[in-house]
Amino acid sequence: MEPLKGLCTIVTPDLALEQFAEQHAAELNPANAIHGGEQVSGVFNTQRRWPNGMILRVHFLDGDPAVHKRVEPIAHEWSQYANIKFQFGAGPDAEIRVAFNPNVGSWSYMGTDCSLPQLAGKPTMNLGWLRPETAETEYRRVVLHEFGHALGLIHEHLSPKAEIPWDEEKVIAYYRRTNGWNEAYIRSNVLALPEADEFTAFDTKSIMLYPVPRELTKGGYEIPWQNSELSEVDKEFIAKIYPFPA
Repeated sequence: MEPLKGLCTIVTPDLALEQFAEQHAAELNPANAIHGGEQVSGVFNTQRRWPNGMILRVHFLDGDPAVHKRVEPIAHEWSQYANIKFQFGAGPDAEIRVAFNPNVGSWSYMGTDCSLPQLAGKPTMNLGWLRPETAETEYRRVVLHEFGHALGLIHEHLSPKAEIPWDEEKVIAYYRRTNGWNEAYIRSNVLALPEADEFTAFDTKSIMLYPVPRELTKGGYEIPWQNSELSEVDKEFIAKIYPFPA
């Protein structure tokens, strides 16, 4: 099996910052201190929700201006369905700071973790393989996905409703070989059920979904890598997380 290209990881603060991150999220938005709520389609950690209606500032730390020009309009698409705006060109104190390091792939911190003071001046997102000549489909798949994480969405395949029949031994061996991940990291990014408390249906068309290769499952289960647009469920879900005024 060839390595899966273009995989993303959610980056979490160091364990020493975990309690502080929870306090920070609750200070930004008191709703983050409340567990549970109406179940809606998608997968979201309600403890990392930005204040509804917030303008999130975005700063490019490096990278090609031609790439910046292509990233910005795609990211803004989330604001068609969520009561959240992105303001680009905001300077290095922005909540979301984007790097383009080709050596560390594609990743993002989740929701309010992006604005932790301990991360000041550091990247909160990396779009490592985008180039001026990269296909538009790939731009859409990567940018919509990573900015989804920045809004607080997690990977759709981790939904408790997904019920993917993973062959855990093969999954661990595969990601250890191809990505150099240890078992704990593999479990948190691929196998573990998340601390998501808003979800119902498993959406195979979600922009937040990983591919599921049949070589890593039991019974030939497979989900191909096909999603490069917001699904209808993505749109409905983010509108419930960040609702527009009635």
